[in-house]
Amino acid sequence: MRKTVSYVLVLAGAAVMLLPFAAALGNSLKSFAQYIQVPPVWLPDPVQWDNYAEVWRRTPFGLYLVNSLVIAVLAVAGNVLTSAMVGHSLARMRLPGKQALLTMALGTMMLPTVITIVPNFLLFRSLGWLDSLLPLIVPYWLATPIGIFLMRQTFLGIPKDFEEAAGLDGANPWQVFWRIHLPLAKPALATLAVFTFTTSWKAVLEPTIYLTSPENYTLPVGVLSLKGQFVGNDQLVTAAAMMSLLPMLIVFVLAQRYFVRGTMSAGLKG
Repeated sequence: MRKTVSYVLVLAGAAVMLLPFAAALGNSLKSFAQYIQVPPVWLPDPVQWDNYAEVWRRTPFGLYLVNSLVIAVLAVAGNVLTSAMVGHSLARMRLPGKQALLTMALGTMMLPTVITIVPNFLLFRSLGWLDSLLPLIVPYWLATPIGIFLMRQTFLGIPKDFEEAAGLDGANPWQVFWRIHLPLAKPALATLAVFTFTTSWKAVLEPTIYLTSPENYTLPVGVLSLKGQFVGNDQLVTAAAMMSLLPMLIVFVLAQRYFVRGTMSAGLKG
């Protein structure tokens, strides 16, 4: 009975979480008359599959998609690599003041994004990076606080026997990191990759401030710009938003096994 009640509660919670997604999917397949009908029509009749094709015909949706993919892929590569290197150094190497460095790095997580927008804007303007994809990519190549913390906790949980055995075989610190510790940290790397991908993919504030040319728009900014173009065609905006969610769902499904393992194991040792 206890297990049955647990399953019912989990299914009920899942249904509540999926309800907005299902409603948006239904709205994306309606005609505009059905979209604005009161009381609302829950199921589209007939189903307007052409709404998705119409988005591609009316907008440079493919260009927005490519821009977002370039930013997300490079952000994932940079954050995973640099956060793993910094986390490994703080966990396995003897560094003076490394605890203070970790505290300062984690302390930056308490700063709201809006506080750093103005100094970042001035910095990127002085570098001549405004209206390019660089302000959305380069910060991820400097490691992120959540990435440093996650990787440090992961490397702390790896037994020292592997490191000592590699040292007896003549491995240097870089070889220990790259060939031994990094492969053992795959679940945490996958978790960090998913977090980074979703964060960079759905970012709206930074692209809106740094990007001005439509050819540089990311998907979220492009979808927002469609709101003004598709007056009287809100179902097309909903269809574009649904398509923008698909890459995040694919990434999560592919990395789900490692993601669950990484979230369960991170933070077990301090």
